[in-house]
Parts: sequence; structure tokens; C-alpha cells
Amino acid sequence: QVQLVESGGGLVQPGGSLRLSCAASGSEFTIFAAAWYRQAPGKEREFVAGVTSRNRRSYSDSVKGRFTISRDDTKETVYLQMNSLKPEDTAVYYCNLDPIQTFRGSGYWGQGTQVTVSS
Repeated sequence: QVQLVESGGGLVQPGGSLRLSCAASGSEFTIFAAAWYRQAPGKEREFVAGVTSRNRRSYSDSVKGRFTISRDDTKETVYLQMNSLKPEDTAVYYCNLDPIQTFRGSGYWGQGTQVTVSS
């Protein structure tokens, strides 16, 4: 059974940084794409960033240049480095493992971690 455990969320001031981690177990991690999505109150879940098994990365326009996704296959962990955070980045962030590698929300999900950007 695939399990994903996110960590690293919290409260940060505008302009600050956070690094989210997602540790996977029970999966063939190296052959899956990994991605981060987020859901703000009253809004639909949206794609934030993804990295394929071949380390090809994709970002939403809203985070491009500020966020960086990376993966460590030896640790079966995917990271999201978030810099220059804005209040509109406030959301629950979810980790996803995608066996189809299309970044359309298929596959396995973590429980989410709250990120709040506020002064």
C-alpha cells in the first residue's frame, strides 16, 4: 500500500521561504512522477509543480521562478522549495505520486500540509 507523508508546512511571513517534504513508502517510487498540488479555501485543487521519473519538471505560471520541485530517489522523497511566498500561496499542499506521469491528478495522495502566508 502506497503511503505519502507530507511535512514542512507552517506559518510564514510574505517574502519568506518554506520547504515541503513528501516521504513515500510502499511504491515503486523511481518509476512514478511526483507532484505538488494545493487547495485554497473555497477553491478547487490546482497543480503547482511536478517532476517526472526522468527529472523533467513542470510548474504552474503562478509559482514559476519562485518554487522548485526536486526528488531524491534514494530517499523516496520529493521536495518543494518555496521562496518569495505571497499571501495567495496560502493553501493546503498535497503530494501526489502519478504512475501515468501526466500531472492530471491520477495516482496516490498524501494527507496534506497547511501553508499560511501572513504578516
